[in-house]
Amino acid sequence: MSLVRVILICIQAVCNQMAFTPPNPSIAPGVSRFNTDQPYLLQIAPLIAKLHQKLVWISASFEILYYLFTLISRPGRASPVCLGSRPDIRLTPWFCIGWTAVILGTYIRLDCFRTLTSANRHNADMAGGQFFTFDLTVHREHKLVTDQGFYRYVRHPAYTGSLLITAGLSLSHMTRGNWSTECGPLLIPFSGFIIGSSWFLWTLAVGLSRVDAEDKEMRKLSPQEWDAWARDVPWWFLPGLI
Repeated sequence: MSLVRVILICIQAVCNQMAFTPPNPSIAPGVSRFNTDQPYLLQIAPLIAKLHQKLVWISASFEILYYLFTLISRPGRASPVCLGSRPDIRLTPWFCIGWTAVILGTYIRLDCFRTLTSANRHNADMAGGQFFTFDLTVHREHKLVTDQGFYRYVRHPAYTGSLLITAGLSLSHMTRGNWSTECGPLLIPFSGFIIGSSWFLWTLAVGLSRVDAEDKEMRKLSPQEWDAWARDVPWWFLPGLI
């Protein structure tokens, strides 16, 4: 295991923390929630985001501890933070691809925060400038952002970032060569693939449910402007795909 990998793991954890820390509280003056009748499993998405922040930090901590142990222990001595008999923790192509996806997803989400914040009350998306929250909320002064940042290419780029981060974390933490699959709870063959795929599909399901509700709410706010935007920007997450 190399120091480079440890540094990349730490950078990844910091980026994930930034991307899934809400820039504003859900409850504020003039803010009301909508689509509260959606399935409970989807309503708890903000709670799951907090949980996955903690899990990423826990995984990163075990990676760091394992690396430190290799520096101070004698060759062949078993690590107290490793359940595997012959761990092979290393930089792999899948790890590098996943790490890159997390960085890109973080950049997209932070750019969405910045775009809506800079737009502020003059031109705010339904998530809403300084009122951007992780719950489904609407402010009485919300307007649309249609020509700034990634909103020029897809209507819900923040969810694009979420999908990239989820896929990236699955690749960088749940494939062979990582602490969780070589030493930790994912030693069982294919368990990383099953959990990672399920996590990504759940994130996609949450995104699809929420964008449908958000589109309906935005159309109520500015019917003509929204129709024009939906015609010019028909994609939710990825241009030409979905």
